[in-house]
Amino acid sequence: MLGIKRIDSYLFKNFISLFFITFFICLFIVVMQFFWLHIDDLVGKGLGLGVLLELFLYASLSMIPLSLPLAILLASLMTFGNLGERFELLAMKSAGISLFRIMRSLFVFIFFICIGAFFFSNNVIPVVQMKMWTLMISVQQKSPELDIPIGEFYSGVNGLHFYVRGKDHKTKVLKDVMIYDFSNGFNNASVTTADSARIQLTADKKNLMLTLYNGESFENLKKQELGLRSKSIPYRRETFVKKEVLVDFDANFNRMDESMMQDQHISKDIVRLTNDIDSSLLVRDSLQQNFTREMVTTRYYHNVYEEEFELDELTPVFPDSLLLAMSQSDLKLTVNNALMTVKSTKNEVQYNHIIISDVDRYVIQHSVEWHRKFTLSFACLIFFFIGAPLGAIIRKGGLGMPVVVSVALFIIYYIIDTTGQKMAREGIWETWQGMWLSSAVLLPVGIFLTYKAATDSALFKSEAYAIFFNQVKEWIKNLKFFRKNAKE
Repeated sequence: MLGIKRIDSYLFKNFISLFFITFFICLFIVVMQFFWLHIDDLVGKGLGLGVLLELFLYASLSMIPLSLPLAILLASLMTFGNLGERFELLAMKSAGISLFRIMRSLFVFIFFICIGAFFFSNNVIPVVQMKMWTLMISVQQKSPELDIPIGEFYSGVNGLHFYVRGKDHKTKVLKDVMIYDFSNGFNNASVTTADSARIQLTADKKNLMLTLYNGESFENLKKQELGLRSKSIPYRRETFVKKEVLVDFDANFNRMDESMMQDQHISKDIVRLTNDIDSSLLVRDSLQQNFTREMVTTRYYHNVYEEEFELDELTPVFPDSLLLAMSQSDLKLTVNNALMTVKSTKNEVQYNHIIISDVDRYVIQHSVEWHRKFTLSFACLIFFFIGAPLGAIIRKGGLGMPVVVSVALFIIYYIIDTTGQKMAREGIWETWQGMWLSSAVLLPVGIFLTYKAATDSALFKSEAYAIFFNQVKEWIKNLKFFRKNAKE
């Protein structure tokens, strides 16, 4: 019993060190991927170090549930690969200890990680996501840092396009400046040229002060209209030695109110998601019932006298004869009324379809987020039952083969999971089908690998496959021989 406890302690020490190393490596990679996807929103904004560090913190916390499965897969594969490579796993099995018993202590640890990951996703992630996307949207809305290039048009200022032929980097004076103002439309642009110019921010950083020297400006006094010749449009031309222009340009970083993100699905826990899904489904059902009732009562005409009178045999009347009996004015009025009724009904159906589609989209978003809190935690358990037996089978430790296999498996998982989420979001599949697709595919793989590792199957040995194919060849030869004898 003491030996078993020492084995558990030994396995746990080996696993925990590898787990923390691989976890922080995986976390760093996915966070860098997040920043790479949003690099256009971050570069050239003049953001302070505090804002970037805050965004990095929120992104790191948000990516923890995604980093855990890959870290568990890589750590378990390396741990059992090292045991197999050093023949320690073989020694344990020779002592009568089964693979399931060897994995038991780590399984308990992974199980608690899964529970912790679920509570983290349910309680911490909604708050972090709300703060992160509030900060991210604020960054996206911030005006870019003013840096006018030489020899290129620059449109970073609202409504204005700058073209500069030269710049004195010491005095910050721009040379040969052209400014196009398209605030009144492309056909009514005003043009300003200057030999030199200086651009400065005001003290409150909400405006730009343009100081122009030795130039002229041109603008139309009347908006150019279609069909009006250009020579008929009055214009104004101004020549100046020095001119100062104040332009709206908010260079401050204005943080958006976090309350604007509280109603988003990413900012809700399981309880709020469940309540919102149920209430939205009730609203959807009531909308459908009200629309159906309205269509039946206003668009479908009941014959209320059908049961009160019984008529003898009627002479067959063809619809065309009824139309021919009507006058042209009555016929036109009848057809117009019918067309108006059809158009009105079509518009009501389309409007109701738009409303119900919006409700369905709202429900799908919340349902996807609801399932995500469970699938990422369950993926940790699945990847342990893939990594541990796979490491015992391939018997390779270190950062070579385990890293290659882990990355390949995680890419397969990511592709399947992304495909399932897309199908669920678009309403092609049921939400639970799309969100649990990756787990449904990889769970049998984990069970199969665990069974093969427990039975000491030569799954990755080329000799075993060579023997198998030789047996198949012998079986085919024998089958041909028996068929040939049967024909003779």
